[in-house]
Parts: sequence; C-alpha cells; structure tokens
Amino acid sequence: MSLDRHEHDTENVDHGDVLNSPNYFGNVLSATMNRREVMRGGLSAAVAASFAGSALSACGGDGPGSGAVVGTKNVARSKDDRVVIPSDYSAYVLFATGDLLNAAGADKELDAITGTEMASRAGDHHDGMYFFGLSAAGALDKNSNDRGVIAINFENINQQFLHANGPTADASGNRTVADEVVKEINAHGVGLIEVKKNAGKFEVVSGSALSRRITPETEAKFAGPVAGSKWVKTKHSTDGLTSRGTLNNCAYGYTPWGTYLTCEENWAGYFDNASDATPGVEYSRYGISKGQKGSYRWATAGSDDRFARWQLNTVGADASADYRNEANTFGWVVEIDPINAAATPVKRTTFGRMAHECAYPSIITAGKKFAFYQGDDARFEYVYKFVPNKAWDASDANGGVSAGDKYLNDGVLYVAKYNADGTGTWIPLVAGTGALTAANGFADQAEVLVKTRAAADAAGATKMDRPEWCSVDHTTGDVYITLTNNTSRTATQVDAANPRANNTFGHIMRMREAGNDPAATSFTWTIFVFGSPSTNAASNLSELTADNDFASPDGLWNDPRGLMWIQTDNGHTNDMGKLCNNQMLVTIPPSSFEVKPVIKRFLVGPSECEITGIDMTPDGKTMFMNIQHPGEETKAADVNTPANYTSAWPYDRSDATKAGTKVSRPRSATLVITKKDGGVIGF
Repeated sequence: MSLDRHEHDTENVDHGDVLNSPNYFGNVLSATMNRREVMRGGLSAAVAASFAGSALSACGGDGPGSGAVVGTKNVARSKDDRVVIPSDYSAYVLFATGDLLNAAGADKELDAITGTEMASRAGDHHDGMYFFGLSAAGALDKNSNDRGVIAINFENINQQFLHANGPTADASGNRTVADEVVKEINAHGVGLIEVKKNAGKFEVVSGSALSRRITPETEAKFAGPVAGSKWVKTKHSTDGLTSRGTLNNCAYGYTPWGTYLTCEENWAGYFDNASDATPGVEYSRYGISKGQKGSYRWATAGSDDRFARWQLNTVGADASADYRNEANTFGWVVEIDPINAAATPVKRTTFGRMAHECAYPSIITAGKKFAFYQGDDARFEYVYKFVPNKAWDASDANGGVSAGDKYLNDGVLYVAKYNADGTGTWIPLVAGTGALTAANGFADQAEVLVKTRAAADAAGATKMDRPEWCSVDHTTGDVYITLTNNTSRTATQVDAANPRANNTFGHIMRMREAGNDPAATSFTWTIFVFGSPSTNAASNLSELTADNDFASPDGLWNDPRGLMWIQTDNGHTNDMGKLCNNQMLVTIPPSSFEVKPVIKRFLVGPSECEITGIDMTPDGKTMFMNIQHPGEETKAADVNTPANYTSAWPYDRSDATKAGTKVSRPRSATLVITKKDGGVIGF
C-alpha cells in the first residue's frame, strides 16, 4: 500500500522527539501478568486449553509486565532475495501475477500475455484477501479446511515488467500501444480463485466455474445515499446508478452474511485532468489537481471510451456527456459475492469516500448492532467506522449481497477524535448536524459522503499518521490500527495519538469501545507498539531488539485464536530498510493496555517487496499470505537484462525460500505456509 501509489513515506530522519502519550505502555509498566490472565486475554478458551503446555509460556527473561510469548522460532533479519521463515515451516507459491485463474502454474512469461488475456488471469500486486471455505457441494462452509474461494485484491502494477520493453509512449508521455494499457487496466481489481487440497497441498482448481476476475471495466452498481446523485452521473451512467469496475484495491473486509468487501485506496492518481476549472473539494481533498497527468496516462491511449473515461475534463453541456465525474465513482467500499458470479458488485456509499484501507468488522453478536472499522491512507487523514442501523439477525447468514442491501445502505458513518487523556469520541458525519450544513457545503448525505474528508475536517477529527489496516481481536473486541508513517508531521503538529515528529517508522494503535459495544460513541485508546530499528535509540520507544525490530506497519490481522500478525511496507533505503527486507511479525496482545507485548519475527520477504494480506484455514494449519511487488525499483531500461533486476523472485514455486539466478521477471504471489509436521501455525 505504497503512499501515492508509488512512493513510500520513509525518509531517513533522526528522531529526537519526546513521547507525550500518557497511555504508552513504557510509561505505565508496573503490573506482572500471570499465566491465568494471559490465557483469558490472549487466546480463546478452547485454544488455550489445547496449547497451554506448549503455545504460551511465562514471559521469563522478557522482564516484568511483558505479555505471553508465541511458540514459534524467531527468524533473523534478512536482505536475501528469498522468503525466510522458521526452519520447521515450508512455503510454496499458490498463484502469481499472470497465472491462469482456472489452471495451475505459469504458462506464459509476463510480457507475452495480451491485454485481453490478463482479464482472466491473476492480476498484479496481490494485497488483502479472505478465504471463503466451501463444502463438497460448493456452498459456503466456514469450517472447511481443504476447499475454498480466495477473494484477493490486485492493487497496482509493476508496469515495467508487464511489457516486452517497458511501457511504450511518445516524447510527450502519451501511450501509443492500446493493448499495453488494456493489460495494465486488467491487471488491477479483484480475483475470485477456487483452491483445493490435492495430495495434501493446495492448488488452483482447473476449470472452476467460481473463479473469475473483477477488473476496472467490470459493471458495478451504486447503493446508498450517493446512488443516483449528481456526483456520479457520467456518460457511461447518465442516471448515476452504475459505474465500471474497481481500482487500486488494497485492504479488505468481510461480512457475516458471506460476502467480500474490497477497498479502493489510491485511485486519484490514475486520472488526467485537462479541465480549466479549479477542482472542488470532492477532488482537491483527494489529490486531484488542475492539469494533472495520470501516473500511467491511460487517458492518452486512444479515443475509445475505455480510455476516455480516465480524462476528467469537461467537453459536453453536462455530466452526461463526458467523464468530469468519473473520479467520484471511485474511493468506495465494494461488496462482492464470492460464490455467485451473477451478483453485480455493489459500491456501498454509506462507508464514505476516501483512500480506503479496510472495512474490517467488529465482533458480530446476534440481536446487537455491529461496526466496520476503516483507515484513510494518507498523511493527516482519519480513522472511521460505519455502524448499520439494523442489529444483526443470524438468519441472514449466507444472505449474499441481498443481505448487504439490508445492512449497508442505512447507517451512520463516524470519524474518530483522540483525546490526550486516552479517551476518544466517535463523531457522526450526518448532514444537518454540527458543521455539516448546506451553508458549509454539505447539502445532503450524498454530499457528505462524496466529500468525506472535508466532512471529517469540519467535524474536528484527529489527523493521523496514515491510518492503514484495521483489525479486531476476536476474543476481546479491541480494535487495532496501523499508522504506517508520516514524515510530514512537524514538532508543532504532534499530539498524544501521533507523538512523533517526522514519523519515519510508524506505530500501531489499540482502541477499546465503551462497554465493549461496537456501536458506542466513545472509547479508550493506547499506542500498542512503536516501529523503529533497534539501532536508532532516539526512535526506539518500544525497546525493540534485533530479533523483532520493524518499521512502517501496514497489514494487520488478529487471527481467531488470539495471535496478531503484523506486516510491513517499509522503504528499502531508510535505517530499517538497510537492515532488513519487509517482514511479518507475530505477537499475542496482552489483555491489559498496560502490559508490553512480546513480538517475534516470523517471516522476511525477498528484495523490494511488501508483505501484505493474510488468512488461514479454520484449523490453523494452512496460512495464505502475499508477497507484493518484489524488485519494484528495477528500471524499465533493464527489463531485458535480468542480471540488473533488483529481484527475480520467485525462483522456485515449490519452495519460496530458495534464492537463485536472476533469469525470469519477478512476480507478486500468494504463498501457502505450513508447518513441516502438519501442525498448527504459531504453536
């Protein structure tokens, strides 16, 4: 989830700032957590009982006030061009960029795949994903461990590797080969890929009727207050009820009725804007400027409508004659039915419009309201949650997008304000309340949602250090949010929730709703851990060591058994990047805010990758996780000189831990990780 689609916010800055959060665990460590408390707060009762003898241990040498210890070996830092995992684990590639959706393995080199062909293959930059278990009959089965559909986001592209000689353009940067642009478009979006165990190993199911792609050109429809409004009327949809596709899909969510939520993140940079008009806040607050040229210049590839839609200028009498509003059709949470290909994807506008990182659900309890937590990934943006107006009815399980219509088209979007005393407030973003009046530019709820960032500004929410993934502890209901970094924050802009100026290394926030109620309007919070290389004493506020130091936390997942997995998207040249490639760590969050977590490094990825996306089978014996954009800094001029690649991973699809000779172009990929003895991961 790179900032502005290509740039990591990771300048090498010396930290001399002083922590001022009263809830930071380093300032309040005083209590020792006993074994009984560890089991009550860290794992479910069933798992704790099963693994009490081996999974958890007292903190031992970690000092008073430390939490439980995950029972895996710790891996050392690595700068190797390979995947590094504990010696008692194995990892192999399940599918990679360009692979067929309905067959195993790679049948073509990346540059030999046509634009049309890419629409039926795995896209690029594998990101957030979710495993939907299937029964033998092909129905959703939450207990299935050997068959399922993986819903997966394809966020972005390593453009240089998709084409024979990199992208083709004229001296002005205009694209001259239309099929190259079609290929790039189709490498974005979402995939639904059926997988099944065969001889003990997962593989892509050949000929599956469930496997399919959703690209930026797939028909979608709007739902909620923005549907049919003036903001989303275009030449393609003159009534504002439909749109085409989904773009720059980053993190994810899922629903208790069996659907997938994909989140549109950094969509603004894809558009050209030749309009003479000064953009309104519905564009300017998202980074769209007058005279902007899109990063890939898709708008210049020809007069066909599939290219013209990426140009925002005004050419007709009203919005029905051009694509001046096309960028308003992105920035949403999109609901997808993983097993019903006939169900049209739905853009749920009640979640608001932003650089969405996630829409992660709270604990779901029958008869009670629930919530979805969201981060807006940009410097000084906000943390949100959406609470449907209807309480959960368990009879709606497996209800598909029809159940989504029931719960997601009506509710309240909130934005978070963090107070210095460790308390916080959820501020409702509702037209006609507070500053959200017509006089201030919010005529109705549709306008509030299209201008979500401006509405949060007006409401006085707390500006955060790039809120990315959200996750919820399945045992406590606590909410965790990664704040990846923000080197633009000055010493005069620090606050309790974002206490470091020039925040190169990021931190993770922990929140607890009042009364453990997801619909509550107040909460308490603390900073769970600060990222930093252990070699930087000034920034190493969490006292990390060479065994667990990290920077720029991004992907995050609390698994159902109580383990938290932390994934990083750090730059490759800052202090931490010089020590280690991006990585995945694991910990058991202590039940108390005042207890320090014990974190272990579980995995290190290949050169110039990002680690992102994770899920497991219900038995905890198979992990799916993603390696995104290895070798991303390779120059387009070097695409036909493999020796100059900055990565050529994967070298051996059957063993992701192997390095080799740089021959083939690198690919993003989804891995399967298991214990060699067939046991439960993390124990």
